[in-house]
Amino acid sequence: MMSDETRRDSLKEELLQQIQGLHRSQALFPAQSESTQAIDALVQQLEELNPNPEPLRAAALPLLLGNWQLIYASQGTVVTRRLADSQNMLPDIELKQVWQKLVMSSAGTLAVDNEAELEIPFLGHWRLTASGTWQVKDPQLAQVCFSAFSLQAIRLFGQKDWQLPALTVPILENLRREAAWTTSYLDFDLRVGRGASANIFVFCRQS
Repeated sequence: MMSDETRRDSLKEELLQQIQGLHRSQALFPAQSESTQAIDALVQQLEELNPNPEPLRAAALPLLLGNWQLIYASQGTVVTRRLADSQNMLPDIELKQVWQKLVMSSAGTLAVDNEAELEIPFLGHWRLTASGTWQVKDPQLAQVCFSAFSLQAIRLFGQKDWQLPALTVPILENLRREAAWTTSYLDFDLRVGRGASANIFVFCRQS
């Protein structure tokens, strides 16, 4: 009989192959197809073999923290949904990548930056960042609250070393919104999260 580790490795390999076969517009933008349904089914099988069922416990934090590239979102993200809605007005904006940084703050809380890099015609590459915290509710569930957004030009007019300081806009406390976030799978180089609407997010660790 196949061990859990062997089955997990096989599922991961198949999952990554399926995701790599998608165009970015299918992987990160809201879209449903037979391919995405197959990916969602693979994710569910992988979650059942989660080697770290309590990923928000202190013992698992070394695995959880770091930089994670988003490679799949079953219902898109906040940024990609808005881009999809504005394609008629802004058809040439290209999403380059999306990633998430998780660190332990000096206050002992989990701090998160959700970041996206966009290429805008004639204006170069820009980075959008939403910064906030994870308030741990149980070993898998966190309440996410974002406290600031920032925008930064990171590559203007094709010049790699030409950057502008980030423009940060804090969110007033009474305007902040919280959302539930479940970490349903975690190993060294792969992480799965689920939002309040059961949206599946698959991340790969960035070196």
